Amino acid sequence: MTRAPSQPSALMRQNFCLARLSVSGRFVGKIRTQLRELTSAFGFSLALGDVIYIENCWYITNAGLLRLALRKGCAGIDATLVRTLSDPGSKRWVFKAVVYRSSHSRGFVGYGDADPSNTSSLVRGAELRVAETRAVNRALRKAYGIGLCSVEELGSFSPPQNPRAAMTHSNGHARSNGSSNGEPRLRDQLCVLIRRYNLDPTLVKAYAADFCGTAILKEASRDLVESFIFELGTAAKNDRDNLVCKLNSYAQPAEVKV
Repeated sequence: MTRAPSQPSALMRQNFCLARLSVSGRFVGKIRTQLRELTSAFGFSLALGDVIYIENCWYITNAGLLRLALRKGCAGIDATLVRTLSDPGSKRWVFKAVVYRSSHSRGFVGYGDADPSNTSSLVRGAELRVAETRAVNRALRKAYGIGLCSVEELGSFSPPQNPRAAMTHSNGHARSNGSSNGEPRLRDQLCVLIRRYNLDPTLVKAYAADFCGTAILKEASRDLVESFIFELGTAAKNDRDNLVCKLNSYAQPAEVKV
Protein backbone atom coordinates (compact mmCIF):
# COMPACT_ATOMS: atom_id res chain seq x y z
CA MET A 1 0.00 0.00 0.00
CA THR A 2 1.22 3.50 -0.84
CA ARG A 3 2.28 5.49 2.21
CA ALA A 4 2.33 9.25 2.53
CA PRO A 5 5.76 10.80 3.07
CA SER A 6 6.49 11.54 6.73
CA GLN A 7 7.81 15.05 6.17
CA PRO A 8 5.31 17.82 5.24
CA SER A 9 7.66 19.20 2.58
CA ALA A 10 7.94 15.76 0.95
CA LEU A 11 4.15 15.36 1.05
CA MET A 12 3.73 18.78 -0.54
CA ARG A 13 6.10 17.86 -3.37
CA GLN A 14 4.35 14.55 -3.91
CA ASN A 15 0.89 16.17 -3.96
CA PHE A 16 2.00 18.88 -6.39
CA CYS A 17 3.57 16.29 -8.67
CA LEU A 18 0.40 14.17 -8.75
CA ALA A 19 -1.80 17.24 -9.13
CA ARG A 20 0.07 18.37 -12.23
CA LEU A 21 -0.75 15.01 -13.81
CA SER A 22 -4.45 15.03 -12.92
CA VAL A 23 -5.20 18.76 -13.19
CA SER A 24 -2.97 19.29 -16.22
CA GLY A 25 -2.32 22.91 -17.22
CA ARG A 26 -4.98 24.24 -14.85
CA PHE A 27 -2.84 23.67 -11.74
CA VAL A 28 -2.43 27.38 -11.01
CA GLY A 29 -3.95 30.09 -8.86
CA LYS A 30 -6.82 29.03 -6.58
CA ILE A 31 -6.44 25.32 -7.36
CA ARG A 32 -2.78 25.32 -6.36
CA THR A 33 -3.39 27.48 -3.29
CA GLN A 34 -6.19 25.23 -2.04
CA LEU A 35 -4.05 22.11 -2.38
CA ARG A 36 -1.20 23.80 -0.55
CA GLU A 37 -3.53 24.68 2.33
CA LEU A 38 -5.09 21.19 2.45
CA THR A 39 -1.62 19.67 2.56
CA SER A 40 -0.03 21.96 5.13
CA ALA A 41 -3.05 22.30 7.44
CA PHE A 42 -4.43 18.75 7.35
CA GLY A 43 -1.74 16.52 5.86
CA PHE A 44 -4.03 15.20 3.12
CA SER A 45 -2.41 12.95 0.51
CA LEU A 46 -3.45 12.61 -3.13
CA ALA A 47 -1.66 9.28 -3.38
CA LEU A 48 -3.82 7.86 -0.59
CA GLY A 49 -7.02 9.32 -2.05
CA ASP A 50 -7.61 11.81 0.77
CA VAL A 51 -8.67 14.50 -1.70
CA ILE A 52 -9.88 14.37 -5.29
CA TYR A 53 -10.13 16.97 -8.06
CA ILE A 54 -13.49 17.19 -9.90
CA GLU A 55 -14.81 19.91 -12.20
CA ASN A 56 -12.35 22.63 -11.11
CA CYS A 57 -12.72 21.92 -7.38
CA TRP A 58 -11.02 19.87 -4.68
CA TYR A 59 -13.18 17.52 -2.63
CA ILE A 60 -12.36 15.63 0.55
CA THR A 61 -13.01 11.89 0.74
CA ASN A 62 -14.39 9.85 3.62
CA ALA A 63 -11.09 7.95 3.80
CA GLY A 64 -9.17 11.20 4.08
CA LEU A 65 -11.42 12.50 6.85
CA LEU A 66 -11.13 9.27 8.85
CA ARG A 67 -7.34 9.30 8.52
CA LEU A 68 -7.32 12.92 9.69
CA ALA A 69 -9.45 12.01 12.71
CA LEU A 70 -7.02 9.21 13.56
CA ARG A 71 -4.01 11.55 13.31
CA LYS A 72 -5.75 14.13 15.49
CA GLY A 73 -6.60 11.60 18.19
CA CYS A 74 -10.38 11.70 17.71
CA ALA A 75 -12.06 10.26 20.82
CA GLY A 76 -15.04 8.79 18.98
CA ILE A 77 -17.79 9.07 16.38
CA ASP A 78 -21.45 8.31 17.12
CA ALA A 79 -23.89 7.85 14.22
CA THR A 80 -27.64 7.42 14.84
CA LEU A 81 -30.54 6.86 12.45
CA VAL A 82 -33.12 9.66 12.65
CA ARG A 83 -36.26 7.52 12.36
CA THR A 84 -38.70 10.43 12.37
CA LEU A 85 -37.17 11.83 9.18
CA SER A 86 -36.48 8.50 7.45
CA ASP A 87 -38.88 6.60 5.19
CA PRO A 88 -37.85 2.98 4.52
CA GLY A 89 -40.62 2.59 1.97
CA SER A 90 -39.08 5.19 -0.34
CA LYS A 91 -35.51 4.25 0.66
CA ARG A 92 -34.93 7.62 2.25
CA TRP A 93 -32.61 7.63 5.26
CA VAL A 94 -31.39 10.40 7.53
CA PHE A 95 -28.53 10.03 10.00
CA LYS A 96 -27.16 12.22 12.77
CA ALA A 97 -23.44 11.94 13.53
CA VAL A 98 -21.52 13.37 16.46
CA VAL A 99 -17.72 13.65 16.43
CA TYR A 100 -15.86 13.94 19.75
CA ARG A 101 -12.43 15.45 19.28
CA SER A 102 -11.48 14.56 22.85
CA SER A 103 -12.95 12.79 25.84
CA HIS A 104 -14.09 16.17 27.19
CA SER A 105 -15.57 17.43 23.89
CA ARG A 106 -19.29 18.25 23.72
CA GLY A 107 -19.28 16.94 20.17
CA PHE A 108 -19.70 18.34 16.66
CA VAL A 109 -22.99 17.40 14.98
CA GLY A 110 -23.60 16.66 11.31
CA TYR A 111 -26.64 15.34 9.42
CA GLY A 112 -26.69 13.31 6.22
CA ASP A 113 -29.52 12.09 4.03
CA ALA A 114 -29.71 9.74 1.05
CA ASP A 115 -32.39 8.35 -1.23
CA PRO A 116 -32.53 7.11 -4.84
CA SER A 117 -32.86 10.67 -6.15
CA ASN A 118 -29.53 11.91 -4.74
CA THR A 119 -27.29 8.86 -4.94
CA SER A 120 -25.43 7.19 -7.78
CA SER A 121 -26.58 3.98 -9.44
CA LEU A 122 -23.26 2.54 -8.25
CA VAL A 123 -24.62 2.46 -4.69
CA ARG A 124 -28.24 1.61 -5.46
CA GLY A 125 -29.68 -0.30 -2.51
CA ALA A 126 -27.06 1.09 -0.12
CA GLU A 127 -28.75 4.44 0.55
CA LEU A 128 -28.75 3.82 4.32
CA ARG A 129 -24.96 3.46 4.42
CA VAL A 130 -24.51 6.48 2.16
CA ALA A 131 -26.61 8.59 4.53
CA GLU A 132 -24.47 7.48 7.47
CA THR A 133 -21.26 8.28 5.60
CA ARG A 134 -22.52 11.73 4.64
CA ALA A 135 -23.49 12.50 8.25
CA VAL A 136 -20.08 11.38 9.53
CA ASN A 137 -18.31 13.43 6.85
CA ARG A 138 -20.21 16.60 7.74
CA ALA A 139 -19.54 16.13 11.45
CA LEU A 140 -15.82 15.54 10.81
CA ARG A 141 -15.58 18.58 8.57
CA LYS A 142 -17.14 20.71 11.32
CA ALA A 143 -14.94 19.22 14.01
CA TYR A 144 -11.70 19.97 12.15
CA GLY A 145 -12.70 23.17 10.38
CA ILE A 146 -12.76 21.93 6.77
CA GLY A 147 -14.86 24.15 4.54
CA LEU A 148 -14.61 22.04 1.39
CA CYS A 149 -17.38 19.55 0.63
CA SER A 150 -16.69 15.82 0.67
CA VAL A 151 -17.15 13.83 -2.53
CA GLU A 152 -19.59 11.43 -0.83
CA GLU A 153 -21.93 14.36 -0.15
CA LEU A 154 -22.26 15.26 -3.81
CA GLY A 155 -25.59 14.62 -5.46
CA SER A 156 -24.62 15.81 -8.94
CA PHE A 157 -23.40 12.34 -9.91
CA SER A 158 -26.66 10.70 -8.91
CA PRO A 159 -29.33 9.49 -11.35
CA PRO A 160 -32.91 10.81 -11.04
CA GLN A 161 -35.80 8.59 -9.97
CA ASN A 162 -36.84 8.17 -13.59
CA PRO A 163 -33.61 7.62 -15.54
CA ARG A 164 -35.46 6.69 -18.75
CA ALA A 165 -36.79 10.22 -19.05
CA ALA A 166 -33.47 11.27 -20.55
CA MET A 167 -33.34 13.35 -23.70
CA THR A 168 -32.15 11.31 -26.67
CA HIS A 169 -30.30 11.85 -29.88
CA SER A 170 -32.16 11.56 -33.15
CA ASN A 171 -30.83 8.01 -33.55
CA GLY A 172 -32.56 6.95 -30.33
CA HIS A 173 -29.49 6.68 -28.09
CA ALA A 174 -29.67 8.35 -24.68
CA ARG A 175 -27.12 11.06 -24.01
CA SER A 176 -24.29 9.32 -22.23
CA ASN A 177 -23.09 12.47 -20.50
CA GLY A 178 -26.43 13.73 -19.18
CA SER A 179 -28.72 16.49 -20.45
CA SER A 180 -30.17 19.84 -19.61
CA ASN A 181 -33.31 18.38 -17.96
CA GLY A 182 -31.47 17.40 -14.78
CA GLU A 183 -29.99 14.11 -15.90
CA PRO A 184 -26.70 13.20 -14.21
CA ARG A 185 -23.49 13.41 -16.19
CA LEU A 186 -22.23 9.88 -16.63
CA ARG A 187 -18.96 11.34 -17.88
CA ASP A 188 -18.44 12.86 -14.42
CA GLN A 189 -19.13 9.51 -12.73
CA LEU A 190 -16.53 7.94 -14.99
CA CYS A 191 -14.03 10.72 -14.23
CA VAL A 192 -14.48 10.11 -10.51
CA LEU A 193 -13.54 6.44 -10.92
CA ILE A 194 -10.61 7.22 -13.22
CA ARG A 195 -9.14 9.72 -10.76
CA ARG A 196 -9.93 7.70 -7.65
CA TYR A 197 -8.18 4.58 -8.93
CA ASN A 198 -5.59 6.36 -11.11
CA LEU A 199 -6.66 4.71 -14.37
CA ASP A 200 -5.65 5.63 -17.91
CA PRO A 201 -8.64 7.55 -19.38
CA THR A 202 -7.82 6.58 -22.99
CA LEU A 203 -7.74 2.87 -22.14
CA VAL A 204 -10.91 3.19 -20.08
CA LYS A 205 -12.74 4.74 -23.05
CA ALA A 206 -11.52 1.94 -25.33
CA TYR A 207 -12.64 -0.68 -22.81
CA ALA A 208 -16.00 1.08 -22.43
CA ALA A 209 -16.65 1.10 -26.17
CA ASP A 210 -15.81 -2.60 -26.39
CA PHE A 211 -18.01 -3.36 -23.37
CA CYS A 212 -20.94 -1.47 -24.92
CA GLY A 213 -20.36 -2.97 -28.37
CA THR A 214 -19.98 0.38 -30.11
CA ALA A 215 -17.23 2.00 -32.16
CA ILE A 216 -17.02 4.92 -29.72
CA LEU A 217 -18.48 5.46 -26.27
CA LYS A 218 -20.74 8.34 -27.36
CA GLU A 219 -22.76 5.91 -29.49
CA ALA A 220 -23.67 3.70 -26.52
CA SER A 221 -27.04 3.89 -24.82
CA ARG A 222 -27.30 5.35 -21.35
CA ASP A 223 -28.18 1.97 -19.79
CA LEU A 224 -25.07 0.37 -21.25
CA VAL A 225 -22.84 3.18 -20.01
CA GLU A 226 -24.34 2.91 -16.53
CA SER A 227 -23.70 -0.85 -16.58
CA PHE A 228 -20.09 -0.24 -17.62
CA ILE A 229 -19.53 2.30 -14.85
CA PHE A 230 -20.85 -0.16 -12.29
CA GLU A 231 -18.62 -2.91 -13.73
CA LEU A 232 -15.56 -0.63 -13.74
CA GLY A 233 -16.15 0.54 -10.18
CA THR A 234 -16.59 -3.00 -8.91
CA ALA A 235 -13.48 -4.26 -10.70
CA ALA A 236 -11.35 -1.32 -9.52
CA LYS A 237 -12.43 -1.80 -5.91
CA ASN A 238 -12.02 -5.58 -5.81
CA ASP A 239 -8.86 -6.08 -7.90
CA ARG A 240 -7.32 -2.94 -9.39
CA ASP A 241 -4.19 -4.74 -10.60
CA ASN A 242 -6.22 -7.18 -12.67
CA LEU A 243 -8.28 -4.30 -14.06
CA VAL A 244 -5.12 -2.44 -15.08
CA CYS A 245 -3.90 -5.55 -16.91
CA LYS A 246 -7.21 -5.73 -18.74
CA LEU A 247 -7.03 -2.04 -19.66
CA ASN A 248 -3.49 -2.46 -20.97
CA SER A 249 -4.81 -5.01 -23.46
CA TYR A 250 -6.60 -2.09 -25.17
CA ALA A 251 -3.40 -0.12 -25.68
CA GLN A 252 -2.55 0.52 -29.31
CA PRO A 253 0.76 -1.09 -30.31
CA ALA A 254 3.49 1.42 -31.02
CA GLU A 255 4.24 1.94 -34.69
CA VAL A 256 7.55 0.40 -35.68
CA LYS A 257 9.61 2.62 -37.96
CA VAL A 258 11.65 0.82 -40.59
